[in-house]
Formats: sequence, structure tokens, C-alpha cells
Amino acid sequence: MASRLLVRSALRALTRGPGTARVPLAARSMSAGGIPTDEEQATGLERKIMKALEKGKDPYSMLKPPQYAGTKEDPHIVPSINKKRIVGCICEEDNTSVIWFWLHEGEPQRCPSCGAHYKLVPHELPH
Repeated sequence: MASRLLVRSALRALTRGPGTARVPLAARSMSAGGIPTDEEQATGLERKIMKALEKGKDPYSMLKPPQYAGTKEDPHIVPSINKKRIVGCICEEDNTSVIWFWLHEGEPQRCPSCGAHYKLVPHELPH
């Protein structure tokens, strides 16, 4: 079946004279202007997230957080939609265990093992 189709199309191409015009193929997009980008076809919550990322905001903490010193004057910032949140601290670079503790809203709190400071800040979701 496929070989017949190839033979027929080859014969048509060979028998077509030099004076016949070729018909251009139709464009494959809706507006014939090309394939729409992600921004053009995004809707709903995905569109809100893309708009926020264009403005430089990080609505769901998807990007790498900024680095802080971890001191009392410059604590690690932990965003939360609640008044408390559980935090895990890897105290040393090569450590294989995580120290978990509850972080409450208000003053910066210290990790019970290494002494790094963490501060809980309110965070609102975009929807």
C-alpha cells in the first residue's frame, strides 16, 4: 500500500511540467502565524504563575531561595501561609541527618543543633 502511494507521487512529480505551479501547504497553526508560545496558550492558574514570574515574583517558592547568613541580624527567611511551620536544618555540609524543629511566627528562632537563625514570614498564595 505504501509503495503504491510512493510510486504514484513519484510519477506525478515526474510528469508535472515545468510550467505548472505548486500549491503551498497550509500553515499548521490556528492563526497561520506559527506555533503559539506557552504564554499565548496558557490559561487559568498557569497563566497567573507565568505573569507573576515575568514580574519577578515567585508565587509558589519554585525558584532557589536567596542565601542568608543565618545570624540573628540576617536570619534565613521561611515563608508560610500559617502561623507555624516545621523546618529541617542540615547543620553541616556533609551531614546525612536532618534536624527538624517547629518555627513559630515572631522573633527569629535558632536551630537546636547548629544555632543558625530562622524567621517565619507571612506568605500569600496568588489564587
